[in-house]
Amino acid sequence: MTTSLRDEEGSRTGIVFLKSRLLMKRNPLILFFVAAIVAVMLFTGIRMARNNRAGNSGKGQLIGNLAPDFDLQTLDGKDVKLSDLRGKAVLLNFWATYCGPCKVEMPWFVELQKEYGPQGFQIIGVAMDDASTEDIAKFAKDMGVNYPILLGKESVGESYGGVSVLPTTFFVDRDGKVIAREFGLQSRSVFVDHIKRALSQGQAVQARR
Repeated sequence: MTTSLRDEEGSRTGIVFLKSRLLMKRNPLILFFVAAIVAVMLFTGIRMARNNRAGNSGKGQLIGNLAPDFDLQTLDGKDVKLSDLRGKAVLLNFWATYCGPCKVEMPWFVELQKEYGPQGFQIIGVAMDDASTEDIAKFAKDMGVNYPILLGKESVGESYGGVSVLPTTFFVDRDGKVIAREFGLQSRSVFVDHIKRALSQGQAVQARR
């Protein structure tokens, strides 16, 4: 009886396979569409893999090297160059107004700026969304932000390995070298550890204004 059932199942499978082959022969367009879909999937996968390798390579090279310099404007139109902060430990935070985790960590940043600012520590927020300057300014005011918010550019994000995750935070020591980076929301203690390390490394000099 078992053999009979297996034979019956095999016959059904064979019939389905033959019907499928006949359907393919009668509808050559199906073959074309299937091949096109497979080709697109392969192309997309290969491209993503290459981009990920390039991005990871760029990010890995940042640690221990000078942070890429930039010149961005604050919400009130003033120019800020990262290299002008040499001598201070810097927390560079890429964020956006629509980013939920960013809203969680911002109050911590306000507290940390107050606590470690007198020791030569500076937080810089880089807004990476398409909101208007007015909306970003209102958001920052509502959050009680006490550190500079800069209007980000894609080119700046790319120089830091591509900011595909928000928030993304870099920690820069007094000599301008990247010592750590964090993707996404982290605990407050993680930020404190990196800040203390950044403050302890490099030469403490008065940053140019």
